[in-house]
Amino acid sequence: MRLVLSVLFLLPVAAASAVESSWDGSLYGYANNMNLRGDSALNPGNRIARLPQNSATAEARFNVKAENDTLRLTLRPIVLVQDNRIVFGSQRQNEGYLSQWQVRLRAAEAWSVAAGREVLNWGPAQFRSPSSPFYFDNGRSNPMRELSGVDALKVSWTPDMENTLTLAHITGSGHVARDVLHNSWLLKAERRGGDWAGGLALAHTPGQSAFLGMHGQLTAGDALLLYAEASSSTRANALQSSVDSALPFSIAAKSSRQTDALAGAAWTFDNGQSLNAEYLHSGHGYRAAEESAYFSRAAASPLLAGQALGDAPPLLGRDYLHLVWQSNLMESGGYWRAMATHSFTDSGNELSGYGELALTGYITAFALVVLPAGNARQEFSSLYRRSVTAGLKIALP
Repeated sequence: MRLVLSVLFLLPVAAASAVESSWDGSLYGYANNMNLRGDSALNPGNRIARLPQNSATAEARFNVKAENDTLRLTLRPIVLVQDNRIVFGSQRQNEGYLSQWQVRLRAAEAWSVAAGREVLNWGPAQFRSPSSPFYFDNGRSNPMRELSGVDALKVSWTPDMENTLTLAHITGSGHVARDVLHNSWLLKAERRGGDWAGGLALAHTPGQSAFLGMHGQLTAGDALLLYAEASSSTRANALQSSVDSALPFSIAAKSSRQTDALAGAAWTFDNGQSLNAEYLHSGHGYRAAEESAYFSRAAASPLLAGQALGDAPPLLGRDYLHLVWQSNLMESGGYWRAMATHSFTDSGNELSGYGELALTGYITAFALVVLPAGNARQEFSSLYRRSVTAGLKIALP
């Protein structure tokens, strides 16, 4: 309600000068097939996660913008129709929502205020973003994924081209079922130089200790980009897994403070293709013995499996290597992206690939293939053996 009132308050400012507007969009139609594991410890018989073996989706994603010298309004409406087939029958999902929207007022030369729904994510990391308190999973491992923003009121101070200071009050979790971010605060400072950029983020969510995040990147040459992210934080409702699998799970309302850190490098070849290599340490994950006990405990009963699946940390393990090789982003005929992830905690691997091929000036065919390599008690291969998605995308002028 506060966001709506803010919009109603700011909109009359648009009458001060002429408004320019524009829009574009894409229509998607795609199908997915998932080969589920029959021996999954976390999802026996698919009775807990109820993952669809087959699904068909029609989706429309739009971008709308209207602005003048003082005010800017942006909207990203999503319309989704999806039919999921599971072993127990089918489930249909029909919904329309705003993935992102914002009203931004330029209050003075260096000041702006905004209200809306925004994806508060930053940095070039591909695998995960430790420096963001709201988007540890930045969605870049799945090029088809649509991230939905959090609802926020924001004030920004940009005195020059090098510095930005932002204060945001998070009023809700956006288009999600659980409003876990209500009344959170974010203070973020960024500084940019000629060949480097960096930032600090301080956040507080009720019931948790302060989150401290930092990120930085350096253009070390024409072809080499170096970057890093880190954070220190606690987790709410953290599932504890003792190395003794005979003991039950326990849940800590607030976990001990842990550090997540990522270091990465990106090399751009002469043909425009690029290779990213990243190492992530996730302090909130389990050590090898704890992860092994996690699966053993989950296999003991469906009740424990449901607890393990529902309350697990964002990543089960502690240490990961992630590689991304992608084509030239400037090529108009198509795009491809190959990804490989290795968990040093359980020695599991995941290979995935995404590709687009322009059929006409407006129609593009695309496919995403995910191939976990491992057994039922390794993180990446614990739920399914293969996932294949293919479809068409139509660009609207």
